[in-house]
Amino acid sequence: MGGLLFGYDWVVIGGAKPFYEQFYHIADTPFLQGWAMSIALLGCLIGAVSAGILADRYGRKRLLILAAAIFLLSAYWTGMADTFTSFLLARFVGGIAIGIASDLSPMYIAEVSPAKIRGKLVSLNQLTIVVGILGAQIVNWLIAEKVPVEFTPEQILHSWNGQWGWRWMFWAEAFPAAVFLLMVFFIPESPRWLGMKGKIGEATSVLSRIGGAVYAKQEMSLLQQNLSGGEGHGKMKVLLSKPFRKVLVIGLFIAVFQQWCGTNVIFNYAQEIFQSAGFALDDILFNIVVTGIANLVFTFVAIFTVDKLGRRALMLLGAGGLSGIYLILGTCYFFEVSGWFMVALVVLAIGCYAMSLGPVTWVLLSEIFPNAVRGVAMATATFALWVGCFTLTYTFPIMNSWLGSSGSFWIYSFICAAGFLFLYRNLPETKNRSLEELEEELIDNK
Repeated sequence: MGGLLFGYDWVVIGGAKPFYEQFYHIADTPFLQGWAMSIALLGCLIGAVSAGILADRYGRKRLLILAAAIFLLSAYWTGMADTFTSFLLARFVGGIAIGIASDLSPMYIAEVSPAKIRGKLVSLNQLTIVVGILGAQIVNWLIAEKVPVEFTPEQILHSWNGQWGWRWMFWAEAFPAAVFLLMVFFIPESPRWLGMKGKIGEATSVLSRIGGAVYAKQEMSLLQQNLSGGEGHGKMKVLLSKPFRKVLVIGLFIAVFQQWCGTNVIFNYAQEIFQSAGFALDDILFNIVVTGIANLVFTFVAIFTVDKLGRRALMLLGAGGLSGIYLILGTCYFFEVSGWFMVALVVLAIGCYAMSLGPVTWVLLSEIFPNAVRGVAMATATFALWVGCFTLTYTFPIMNSWLGSSGSFWIYSFICAAGFLFLYRNLPETKNRSLEELEEELIDNK
């Protein structure tokens, strides 16, 4: 549910965009358009940093409860906002919940999952993100009334879409948020956090529920060897010390690269991307649903291959594949190609991302950091991810106005090629290995 609300809250604004921009009179102001789209990402930065620090102190479960409550508040507030300032504040608060959920959901799943199926289960978090994205796209499409091609901006403003439709797109999020808030009370605390805090009996009990007595004994033996139980291990200065530098650099890179690869601008700026390809507003909303379906289908591919092909192979496939697709896409925009061929290229890019960089990044981030600093390390990496997302989202309309769609996608192609080289040289394989075994390889104790 944390992943689903992450996906919904992140993408719902894309379908509401043509209507709230008219309502707030910002349709002709790229600076304010970028601010409306990216303000939630600043909240994500706050949420991600706070989540890691507070989760090491108070536990994973309590922070997930807080995230659910904030999602519910934000959904209601955003739909009620009558001023642009209130809208921005509501989106910022919602971003805090996204930041907490994006940090803690995959980390919690990794900490309760047996090693042999950990990749598949953490990928389920990405699946729920994708379901949330598709849910938002379908809800937006169903709520929005048909907009005649000849409608002027003034007519859109005074239509049902311009006054109420976009509000219901945000209010619809309150329903899954309420379910999340209820359900999260029934999950156990993370056994690895309990072990880190010296609560051995409680940790053993949770592990027994997961895999039985023998499994619990084996996991607790590894955990007790790995952890000293001191509070100082979670501090930033330890994470920045020499033994942890290599794994920190890898984590920061893959977090930022997942955003700078460029695919997420398709979800947030689908209107501009499809308009550049010659589509009307009604067709754009339908095309957005098509991209969401592709995102969902290819995420299933990732779930069934991440523990077979491995994380490294899928990350390399994603980086190389996107570089080639963006090169072709940018060239097509340059020569003003339009129609369904452009939709096919966009869907192909989303499919490539959905089976690789999208889910596998979260799997890797939940795996590569040592137990003793996982909370603060995940917070740092997730913070970097949302910095990457903010810069990507804010700069796209500006870059698009300067360079056009062709230049923008050529830049993303270059970034993906550079990312491929870094991953090829530095990324280890993590499949079928316990979190404690990975620590032995990735931490420099010399």
